[in-house]
Amino acid sequence: MMEAPLEDETPAGAAAGIEGLELGEELKASDEANTFMSSIEPAELLKCVFPDSLVTLSEGGRDLGKFSVTVEFARRVQQPCMLLHAKSQGAIDDSPCGTTVMAYLTTDLEVLEEDYHEYVKLEGHSLDKRRHMVQHDGQMVINKVTTVGEETTKESTSYPMCVLRGLVTEGSSLLLMRLIALRKMVPEHMTFISFDQGLHIIHTTFSELGLKQLKVGGEDVEVFGVERIVHSVEDSPTTWQCYFLADGHMVSRVQVGSPVTMRLLQLPSQLEKGFEKVPLVWEEDMQMRSKFLDRKEELKADHASYLRQHPEIRALVSDFLQFLLLRKPDDVFQFAREYFLPFASRRPPEPSLEASSL
Repeated sequence: MMEAPLEDETPAGAAAGIEGLELGEELKASDEANTFMSSIEPAELLKCVFPDSLVTLSEGGRDLGKFSVTVEFARRVQQPCMLLHAKSQGAIDDSPCGTTVMAYLTTDLEVLEEDYHEYVKLEGHSLDKRRHMVQHDGQMVINKVTTVGEETTKESTSYPMCVLRGLVTEGSSLLLMRLIALRKMVPEHMTFISFDQGLHIIHTTFSELGLKQLKVGGEDVEVFGVERIVHSVEDSPTTWQCYFLADGHMVSRVQVGSPVTMRLLQLPSQLEKGFEKVPLVWEEDMQMRSKFLDRKEELKADHASYLRQHPEIRALVSDFLQFLLLRKPDDVFQFAREYFLPFASRRPPEPSLEASSL
């Protein structure tokens, strides 16, 4: 069994929305957590731009799937930011399952936008969860769609950004732990806020597990441990323990109580000798999809402008189509050649398409 490695399995614990916060105590991040966020330096972020690739193993050592994290610099609406992409793929009793997180983060780990997708394809009982959050007009707008079998439920809420200082999400928590590992120190009282399954604000804390020795690729290496606890009002907390190399590479990741462990099988220096090629699915990449849509709109506007400047194009094409439909020739290409041949004598020769620059 492989549990969804990126999901915080915490139940809804408080009343929904801002109204719920007003009824009870307003949850806030600790001063230590906010100070850590504001102390992040660009030089530290430069050291975090690399991929991690772990294998998901059962208690008996069976290969259940893969877990990967990539971090890179990006731009979102002309704003420099960090793009994190985390992905887990595997199987539960031979049924496909997986989790994907894509997040745009500022250089102090404030979430600009995040997309979360989790699925389990069980025969007769599939599960699909999607959650999208984005900053808009001073609010964090969150939409969630859950499909169980044939039944789909939708939830939406929003919070003013002023109550979300110190927010840590699925995506930002992974980058946060890299930074902690590079510093090799977790300040006391590192309490952030996060969201539970019901989109309510909850607390999540980080603490230090210290140094220990682990075997990676046949070598004993020293690793630094970080524990993340996702608290809950009505149920027991969920605890994750991760260990990192001195350079920030993740070595192991496990949810306490789960028989499944994610482990690094080879040291990064060995992996760099030959990276495995990963199929590119651009539709699932927020950055590439954003660039595609921007370029698409740019071309549409450019083409529309050209057509407005040359109204003869529409008249020419319209006349050709009418003539074509009247004649209905068997050889359309030969008909088009003969139709447009007289136009060739009206202008000097143009460079061929092959010789033109794109």
